[in-house]
Amino acid sequence: MTRTAPDSCPGVLRLHQAADGPLARIRVPGGHLTPAQLVALAAAATELGNGAIELTSRGNLQLRQVRDAAQLTEHATAAGLLPSPTHERVRNIVASPLSGRVGGLADVRGLVGELDARLCAEPRLADLPGRVLFTLDDGRGDVSALGGDIGVHAVGPDEFALLLAGSDTGIRGTGAEAVDLVLAAAEGFLEASSGQWRLHEIADGPARIVESVGLTPGIERVEIEGAQDIPIGWLDQHDGLVALGAGIRLGALDARLAEFLAAVERPVIVTPWRSLVIADLDEWAAEQVVRVLAPMGLIFDAASPWLHVSACAGQPGCAKSLTDVRADVTTAVESGRVLPEGASTDTAGEQVVSAEDVTIAGRQHWSGCERRCGRPRGDVTDVVATPDGYRVD
Repeated sequence: MTRTAPDSCPGVLRLHQAADGPLARIRVPGGHLTPAQLVALAAAATELGNGAIELTSRGNLQLRQVRDAAQLTEHATAAGLLPSPTHERVRNIVASPLSGRVGGLADVRGLVGELDARLCAEPRLADLPGRVLFTLDDGRGDVSALGGDIGVHAVGPDEFALLLAGSDTGIRGTGAEAVDLVLAAAEGFLEASSGQWRLHEIADGPARIVESVGLTPGIERVEIEGAQDIPIGWLDQHDGLVALGAGIRLGALDARLAEFLAAVERPVIVTPWRSLVIADLDEWAAEQVVRVLAPMGLIFDAASPWLHVSACAGQPGCAKSLTDVRADVTTAVESGRVLPEGASTDTAGEQVVSAEDVTIAGRQHWSGCERRCGRPRGDVTDVVATPDGYRVD
């Protein structure tokens, strides 16, 4: 498959003209945010946008209705969120959010900074499409299951498998060699591409890149299983401290809540499941965070129906949407029509029903049109808007 149009992914320097105004996307490699960066983002959302920070499925952030692009660039640069104007849109790096703190075979946190710095230092890699996704998985399989283009997956404390298009190539390297493997594969992508945005679109793309890397694959292969559960609630770290996993309603973080999060003065990790991890807390501080921030909107309950739903932008943000999807799904949650996994429902089988009649159990994605933007990977019920109501697939 060869694209006929150039990659149009937005960034900070090139905004997307959404139906409700300019939209900016800020790359956050590994999802890692400092308190100071969170303060800067909250200020930008309040002063320049619609007052919310949107979390994306790649652990990046978006601001909608941006009123002053130049001022936003200044905010992002001062906060260290725009280290390379030439490479800003190719810094799509997701990493296991709990790595080095809870579980996993290896700590990939250091690989995030190394890959980001070396990616930005190579002029030619600025030509990568903004859709290319790099994954750094600590062995638990959470981000490898996202089906990235190029990644490494820990198979031991100091051994990594090279993944291409979400599958193990059989090539192995140490932690010191992991970023070399990823960058060599990125160079191979550019050699193999004739306009494609993703590696799976290139005919024999993974095989061609393996050949370009120049290493002989081994026999063993890692089977990448389904996506892991979203880290939610109280999580005991290896060092005796606590991490808190927090869901965000439809991935929209209010700027005022972001300011309170920054005041905790601990690292915050944006996950590719539109949630957050607040790390390195002592037990007393963790209890206070839950007590104060849960009433403000952070979700620490793994059974919350909000964790079962996702949605596209819908109206008024998207001109292609047939309805205000987010308002409809909010009503469905608040009226008790989003049910636990396995519950019996009558809404299924490609029926077309009104918004108030949609009752679905388990994971579901609501879309304003057939494009189904933002749909998560895996087993998800689709609730798709039509001119006559919603169709449930």
